Amino acid sequence: MTLEDRRRWWTLPIVSTAQLLVVLDGTIVNIALPSAQEALGMSDANRHWVITAYALAFGGLLLIGGRISGALGHRRTFTAGLIGFAAASALGGAAANPGTLFAARALQGVFAAALAPAALSLLATTFTEARERGRAFGVFAAVGAAGSAVGLILGGLLTQYASWRWCLYINVPFAVLAALGASVVPRDRPARGRFDVAGALLSAGGFASLVYAFNEAESLGWDSPTVIILLTCAALLLAAFAAVEKRSSRPLLPLRILLHRARAGAFIAITLMFVAMFGFYLFMSYYTQAVLGYSPVQAGLTLIINALAALVGSTLIAGRLHGRVTPMALIVPGLAAAAAGMLILTRLTPQSTDILPLYLAPALALTGFGLGCVLPPTAALATADIQPHDIGASSAAYNASQQLGAALGTALLNTIAASATASYLATRDTTPAAASVHGYTTALWAAFAILVVAACITTPLTWPRTKNETAEQRTAKEPTPLP
Repeated sequence: MTLEDRRRWWTLPIVSTAQLLVVLDGTIVNIALPSAQEALGMSDANRHWVITAYALAFGGLLLIGGRISGALGHRRTFTAGLIGFAAASALGGAAANPGTLFAARALQGVFAAALAPAALSLLATTFTEARERGRAFGVFAAVGAAGSAVGLILGGLLTQYASWRWCLYINVPFAVLAALGASVVPRDRPARGRFDVAGALLSAGGFASLVYAFNEAESLGWDSPTVIILLTCAALLLAAFAAVEKRSSRPLLPLRILLHRARAGAFIAITLMFVAMFGFYLFMSYYTQAVLGYSPVQAGLTLIINALAALVGSTLIAGRLHGRVTPMALIVPGLAAAAAGMLILTRLTPQSTDILPLYLAPALALTGFGLGCVLPPTAALATADIQPHDIGASSAAYNASQQLGAALGTALLNTIAASATASYLATRDTTPAAASVHGYTTALWAAFAILVVAACITTPLTWPRTKNETAEQRTAKEPTPLP
């Protein structure tokens, strides 16, 4: 292996470390939140900002981060994002009051919004040969798929045996090491051009309103005036954003990225997959602790099955088959496997016995395997056949799809579960535990339906192109939008 090849392959662990930090921080603080609230004297009304501040900044600024990455250079943006993320994490860990912690979490989201698209862009530009690309995206996806589960496990361990502050401090050494290692990542050429200020403001406002609406719907309900106003503002801002992008000579998110048939299929598949999976993680957290009586650490450790299955699906299946089969041959079976996992859990009743071996373990294995099979081909499709100056925007759009799916899934499926639970208690003479199980299984039926719909939509969009279509798109400067 030449020196250049070694430098290229060093890119993979460095970029994967950054991906782990970004995904892990979406969940690691959740378990630590009660301890942080008690230590800093947070009110019940304000504590959600520890989670919401990160989600708003990350989701709202992703498209801007993607365009900045292209303009400054992906490696430069990647390094700056890591350093900023480490500093924000240290600030949060040392927070002496709630305001400082909220600000630190928002800063984490800001730097994550630059870091995530830069990481995916570096991976896409470094590994271009089919077999190398399959291995690289398989490992990268395994880290992303396992990151949420690892965050819950690590959050429980650190909170119980160290301090909630270490849920933030733990980021610092990994971010610094990755930043130092970024010097071996191959350089890329920045894309010159005017920055789309109007598009940036509209996208930030629109996506932040949408993410905040989903977060508020979880506690206030979808019929709340606040949620309705936020959703209306989001719709208006994003409609204006689309109109501006259509007319801009240098758009923040070129519409050709979204109108490409296979790429649109990848965005839809990953969005709906995250809607279902984050509802599933919510169910696992509540059910194992509230009904089964698991400790936070025990609840987190059950997710190891999910993380290991995701590792197998992304590296041993999707990574090895990349380039040998069509993306559809991985995405659709992956969605089907995850749907089968959800279906198993819908059979749970308050009288069920041997729950871990008969229900939880198979469901965790199937959902993890499915997620592992879906992530690599969708990430590859999102960044394939695209001009270098657009790769940052496409990477940002892919990350934004995941973020919006996660926010929507948590709010939507939690609402369904809560409504079903309340209705069951009101109409039957039953126990709260039995009503909770009914609410969880109702939400999982909804998650199952979402994954089935995702498979039905994705199949025609990712169906293999004809030879004529492929030849025409190879000779085109930009991917031709397909019907």
